[in-house]
This record gives sequence, C-alpha cells and structure tokens, in this order.
Amino acid sequence: MTNEHDTVVNLIGAVRAAHHDGNTPGMAETARAIAAVLRPHTEVEESGLFPFMAAEFPDHIEILEAEHRRIEAVLGEASDGTPTDPAWPQRLLDTLGQLRAHILKEQDGVFPAALAQLSAEEWEAVEAVRARVGTALPGSVG
Repeated sequence: MTNEHDTVVNLIGAVRAAHHDGNTPGMAETARAIAAVLRPHTEVEESGLFPFMAAEFPDHIEILEAEHRRIEAVLGEASDGTPTDPAWPQRLLDTLGQLRAHILKEQDGVFPAALAQLSAEEWEAVEAVRARVGTALPGSVG
C-alpha cells in the first residue's frame, strides 16, 4: 500500500509539471493513471483494512472514506478524456493537494495503528481483498 502511495505522489508531481507546461490533456492522462492506481488501493482499504479499524477510530475512518469520494469525483472528471471546464485544472491541483495530505494521514496514522492493532487473521483478510482486486502498479503481480 505504501508503494501505491509513493507511485501516486510521483504522479501528482507529473500533474503539476503538466499544469506548469499548460498541458491540460497531460494532466487528464495522469489523473487517469492516478485513478487506476487508487481503484484497487481504495478497495483494499475500504473492504479490507478500514472495517477492522472502524470500531476504534470511527470518526477517522469516516473522514478518510469521505475524502476518497471527493478525490474520486475530481479524478473521474477526466475518465473519458480532457475535461472542458476551464476550472478543472485548478480543481484537480487542489484535490491532489488534499490527496497528498490524505496519504500522510494514512502513512502516519492509519497504517502504524493497523500494524499495532490487527491480528494475523485480520491481516489475512486484508490480503484476501488485495488478492481479489490486485494492484495497478507497474511490474506487480496480483
């Protein structure tokens, strides 16, 4: 999951570079790449990890899931091509800033808490979700 976060952070940098160059189609293409990485990642979190964390951290998990929806919505605007709304590039940049903060919350809060809290059986359940949904990371299996 951390590798997926690292990939997304690198892709965020690519979106910023495309924006700097005035390359809105490149921003849209990279938004689709981010969405592709996040689809299975989010499924592992929401169907595997978060249910085990929700009892102890219900408010935190609810916030993270709401952030997933907001991020998906803006990335989804590019799912069929380059959005024509002139406000979309800035909306995407703002959302990617939120995504970066979201990643830090997971890396610095949820993931360490999960390592301390989840049992071996719960980790097996998380891994079962991963096996079912796979990953969009280049060169990864499953």
